[in-house]
Amino acid sequence: MGQPEAPVNPYRIGEAAALLGVSADTLRRWVDAGRVAAERDEHGHRIIPGADLAAFARELARPENVEAEGRPSSARNRFPGIVTNVVLGDVAAQVEIQAGPFRVVSLISRESAEELNLVPGAPATAVIKSTNVMIERR
Repeated sequence: MGQPEAPVNPYRIGEAAALLGVSADTLRRWVDAGRVAAERDEHGHRIIPGADLAAFARELARPENVEAEGRPSSARNRFPGIVTNVVLGDVAAQVEIQAGPFRVVSLISRESAEELNLVPGAPATAVIKSTNVMIERR
């Protein structure tokens, strides 16, 4: 009888929380409440197996679990954040949003930026529908 198999891609609470965009305290509460399964490593630290974390992340992203936006959409990539910069040109506007640890930059029409009242400090959601997304593995 050997040792139990180590979970594939285990994440410590802080790492998992960063990946989910929540605080470590929030993730600890979710673990304590049984929303996501965690194990203990050989040092007694809580770890979440990568497959379990991925399943929980998918559950969090389900449309019924995401804050209602008020209208249905086919876009699945939604990044709520805060507008950090707006550069207005004659025809276009460059809008920067900080969505958790992610900086999203978009070029939209000046008219749209003005209609949406996009100014630094305004809450906004970057909605991304793309046919070309590159993935990098860390």
